[in-house]
Formats: sequence, structure tokens, C-alpha cells
Amino acid sequence: MGVDGEERTYSIPYGKHVIVHEGDFINAGTNLSEGAISPADILHVLGPAAVRDYLVNEIQEVYRLQGVKINDKHIEVIVNQMMLKVSVKDPGDTWFLEEDRIAKRDFFAENERISKMVIVNEPGDSDLETDTMIDRVEFLDINKELKADGKEVATYKKPKPATFEPILMGITRASLNTESFISAASFQETTRVLTDASTAGKTDYLQGLKENVAVGRLIPAGTGTPGIEDMLVGIHEWDEEASEMGDAVA
Repeated sequence: MGVDGEERTYSIPYGKHVIVHEGDFINAGTNLSEGAISPADILHVLGPAAVRDYLVNEIQEVYRLQGVKINDKHIEVIVNQMMLKVSVKDPGDTWFLEEDRIAKRDFFAENERISKMVIVNEPGDSDLETDTMIDRVEFLDINKELKADGKEVATYKKPKPATFEPILMGITRASLNTESFISAASFQETTRVLTDASTAGKTDYLQGLKENVAVGRLIPAGTGTPGIEDMLVGIHEWDEEASEMGDAVA
């Protein structure tokens, strides 16, 4: 029974022993029986941070049993890739569709974009059309001109942002759902990945390491970082003067 007085019933897998007792106080997400907890259930009940910690600890446990020490950051990189995308719950006024799987970066970028827009409610004496989305600054400029001419100004409403729920993808699925189709094609299911990419007219901007290696380019890291090819390294005049002064003192 929960703190709200609501009773809940849970199924126990066959052959598993219940490890809680009547009258025990437990937190949401606590194991009720022997065995591993489903990461999807942890994500649903406790959220992304909890499932991330759970996966890192479970993977580390395998290494600990073998006496191998490995830094958490290496495992966290993989887990973060597994949680790179979100499922659109309510598309709002964005271009997303319900249950679309979108990269977090693209999701928040789209919400940020429409936050700077307005939806025309009543066009007034302007040339705007009802229910069209327009940049807020442009809309205010149009209303300013209408008001100066003594005409009826347009009215607007704020666009509704999209909402999402986090998802956890398997390593294989996460690798095949990267933004780079070259990176995905080099992993597996090459024919399907390339066919889908060509059908959708995708463009690979070669921003990651794997896709640059695949096409024989320098990776965008270290000396291959874009923008530093023509960088000149020299000694500042102040450093030369300081060096001469140091030699003189010596």
C-alpha cells in the first residue's frame, strides 16, 4: 500500500523468492524479489539518473569479480549513447510527430526555435494568415506599423512546446540510430542503413570520429580539430624580452 492509501499488486516471477515482508517500508524501485531489475522499469519509475547509475554499477560489478579496475567514465560514455534519444510524448506546435525518436539536441533546439515564434490568432488589418507561425520580432514590427497607421493590430498566442519521455536503447540499436549514417553503416545492416539514408535524402556532416575514419579524413580532435590547420605558433615579444633579461641576470 502506498502513502496515498492506494493498493498495488505486482507479479513475482516463477521460482523467485520474495525478499520483503509484510509491514516493510520500501522506496519506489526497490527489488521485491530475487533477480535483476529491468532497466526500463528503473527508467520509468526513478528516471534517467537512476538507470544510468544502475547500469554503471552492474557493469562495474562484472569487472570487480575479475579483479579488473576500470574508471566509471568509460562506461558512462556508452550509457550516455544508449540514452541519446527521447520519445516525443506531445509534439505541441513543433514539426515532430507523436512517438518520434529524436536526439535530445535536436529536440531542445526545436523547442528553443519555436520559443522565439508566435502563432497568429487574429490577423487584424495585416497580410498575415490565421494560425501561421512567425518570428516574434517580425510580428511586433508589423503591429508597430499597423498601430502607427491607425489600423487594427494582429493578435497572437504562444506556441506550445513539445514534451518527451526518456528512452533506453540497446547498444546495437543506439549504434544504428546515430546522426551519422556513415557511422551506422560501418557497424552493421549496411544495406538497410544506406537505403534508408538515400531514401530520406540525409546529409552526413562528418562531425564524429568514426565517420571521418571511414572516409579517410583526419578525425576532428587533437591536431585534426577544424580551424587550427593554419595556426602559427610563435614566441610573444614579451617572452623574448623576458628571456633576454633572464640571460643578462645570469
